[in-house]
Amino acid sequence: MPAAPLHLLSVEDGIAVVTLNRPEALNSINRALRLELLELYPALDLRKDVKVIVITGAGDKAFCTGADLKERSTRSTEEMVYDRHYLTSKTTSILSSVSKPVIAAIKGYCMAGGYEMVLQCDISIASDNAIFALPEVTHGFFPGGGACQRLPRLVGYQMAKELILTGRRWDAKEAKELGLINKVVPLDKVMDEAMAMARKIASHPSIGVIQAKRALNQSMEVGLTPGLRFDVEAWVGCMHSDEWKERLGGFVRKERKS
Repeated sequence: MPAAPLHLLSVEDGIAVVTLNRPEALNSINRALRLELLELYPALDLRKDVKVIVITGAGDKAFCTGADLKERSTRSTEEMVYDRHYLTSKTTSILSSVSKPVIAAIKGYCMAGGYEMVLQCDISIASDNAIFALPEVTHGFFPGGGACQRLPRLVGYQMAKELILTGRRWDAKEAKELGLINKVVPLDKVMDEAMAMARKIASHPSIGVIQAKRALNQSMEVGLTPGLRFDVEAWVGCMHSDEWKERLGGFVRKERKS
């Protein structure tokens, strides 16, 4: 019997749904899956028929519980250090670098590298039974997939230090209160809500959405003045778009008829 694919992909109506497909391992990421995702996300970004990407995990037990620690236990220190420099480090911005909006649809456990993946996404929808954690310090290392940089920007340094240094768990309600996710919905409504939001975004001209995301990402990197300069260039980029011209023409024609 052939092995099940490590990820599933469907594209319809401008929305690509990526499903991490290792439910027997709580959708943890092994080396093979990591390599697949490194190729997949840039490829989806280039596809003209994709406007929004939705990421989820197979089954209802887990979105993703991070790296496959069973696999890691079989690797030598030298191999793990090599992967950290030349493989794993490439994934810490692979999603945040995608120009199109990325929505995380979270069900069940979302931990370690799984939550660091969510921190790269633009919008996150969680089930009411979702459980989050960055437990790496309890294993003798720390969240090296971007949480130490991204989490303080969301919740402030003190709360980020509490969540990371204690390694404790938090539920969907607390995640929403802290501003770590956008919405909490019943378990059976997670994909419905994520897809509804994806369809809403996909209904807009791509150029405006992409340039807005670029400007928003820039706000996390630079101060106000250089950020405002970037906004000007991003806005000008919209003006050269046929999508913008078509929408403007339609608006003017509608106004003339009314």
